[in-house]
Amino acid sequence: MRLLVVEDDAALAEALAFSLQKDGHAVDRAANGGAADRALMTEDFDLVVLDLNLPVLDGLEVLRRMRHRRSLTPVLIMSARWAGDERVRGLDLGADDYLVKPFSINELGARVRALLRRSGSARSSSIRHGRLSFDTASRTPKINDVALDLSAREVSLLEAFLLNFGQVL
Repeated sequence: MRLLVVEDDAALAEALAFSLQKDGHAVDRAANGGAADRALMTEDFDLVVLDLNLPVLDGLEVLRRMRHRRSLTPVLIMSARWAGDERVRGLDLGADDYLVKPFSINELGARVRALLRRSGSARSSSIRHGRLSFDTASRTPKINDVALDLSAREVSLLEAFLLNFGQVL
């Protein structure tokens, strides 16, 4: 799956991207709300992990603009804003989940998996094309039942091509 991590703290963004890539996701990053908004207007993502305290555009404004464009992409807010009113506001604006910093990286991974399952992005079937097979649940590509060693981005591209076979992408 292709994820967008929107976080202005470079060290935290790097750690999040590393962890999510270990889980098999292709991860793009944006360091401010303006860059995130532009990416969300031009690119397709399966999930957005969104901080609220961002330069240029606040995370809530990024979320508001996404939903105004009728984007159904799941959004997981992660923020140090822990007050109940802040969480309610984020969820009312269209966030699918809210994670308060500091958090366990394992909990982040579990919430990402749950959101992808609920959105229908996590598929549970196998796709075959000739000698190539792709298990969409484990995101494992194989040729003649031998696993291929691909990067997360390569796996995501292969999945997109197989799911849209015969279409121009």
